[in-house]
Amino acid sequence: MISFEEAYKIVIDAQYYEVNTERIELNKSINRVLAKDIVSDINMPPFNKSAMDGYACKREDLNNDLEILEVIAAGSVPTKVVGTNQCSKIMTGAKLPEGADCVVKVEDTEETEDGKMRFVANETKDNFVPTGQDVEEGELVLKQGTLLGPQHLAVAASVGYDFPRVYKKVRVGVISTGDELVEPFAKPAEGQIRNSNAYQLIGQLNSMNVTPYYFGIAKDNEESTTRIINKAISETDVVLLTGGVSMGDFDFIPKIFDELGVEIKFKEMAVQPGKPTVFGVLGNKFIFGLPGNPVSSFNIFELLTKPFIYSLMGHKYEPVELNVPLGEGYKRKRSSRRSFIPVRIENAKAWPIVYHGSAHIQAMTQAHGLISIPVGVSELKEGELVDVRQI
Repeated sequence: MISFEEAYKIVIDAQYYEVNTERIELNKSINRVLAKDIVSDINMPPFNKSAMDGYACKREDLNNDLEILEVIAAGSVPTKVVGTNQCSKIMTGAKLPEGADCVVKVEDTEETEDGKMRFVANETKDNFVPTGQDVEEGELVLKQGTLLGPQHLAVAASVGYDFPRVYKKVRVGVISTGDELVEPFAKPAEGQIRNSNAYQLIGQLNSMNVTPYYFGIAKDNEESTTRIINKAISETDVVLLTGGVSMGDFDFIPKIFDELGVEIKFKEMAVQPGKPTVFGVLGNKFIFGLPGNPVSSFNIFELLTKPFIYSLMGHKYEPVELNVPLGEGYKRKRSSRRSFIPVRIENAKAWPIVYHGSAHIQAMTQAHGLISIPVGVSELKEGELVDVRQI
């Protein structure tokens, strides 16, 4: 049994294959990974831009009444040069006219009887954004490997990348195992439960903008399971199985992996929940055998599988972590494995959620994140600072 840190390194350092790229429409590239640097083709802003509605003028003339030359709307081009004791009325976002070195706010001015502008405040800021202050032409604005969010799409649009080059999606297969499972539409008979893991994993993949391929439930016999695993391996890049990887009489997936030639990198982790986790490689295909209990499979996907899939797509996944005090103390009976427990963030504190074990998936619906309790630590005290890994 290896530590979580060792397992993580093995997964992230696994032999990757070259992911193909494609160009797609910008409005369809949310949550895709950028495959080529984006460089700005213009200055941003491309001109000295007024930061507010007001009057563009020379600072040295602010003690005088100023002749108003024109009105400059956003999107229009100034037609006059501001000279001594002159100004132009200007709107937010409009180009500063030549000769002006500041913009005074409308509310700091009044119009004289003869139609001139008078500055009535004591001082003013420049109130314009200089050319290229935000981005200069030729500047790298988005790096290869960036996971594109709405803000990245805005930047790409502003520098003319309407068809960014991104990595193609990784194909991920999902398989559940066990005679006790029935699909959600079926009423479970005695001894049966509904298959929640597959739909949980499908949801986690969809949230990454990764298209899942669901291969159904493999029954507890080697022939059925081998057939489904073979099909999934042939049609996808990564295969996720849940159940069938522990020490029960019918948990024969490790044996099937061996028969198929899958190189098992590890088959147990010192993690709670999630000990019976298998990771294997077959050529340029990758297989995760996730535990059958839903909290275990949820956590292991977040901790190991998600970073791995992002790595295949050229992105280094770095989860958001918040360092906050614990709202109340937490104790556990055994400390031989690293534990991940769900918490809720309220009033800038982390509150452990009442959690009955790895089958209690309902607890995760209230969770904002997970906190990690290291091996050998059995108690966290109220007020102790913890890192909350958001989920």
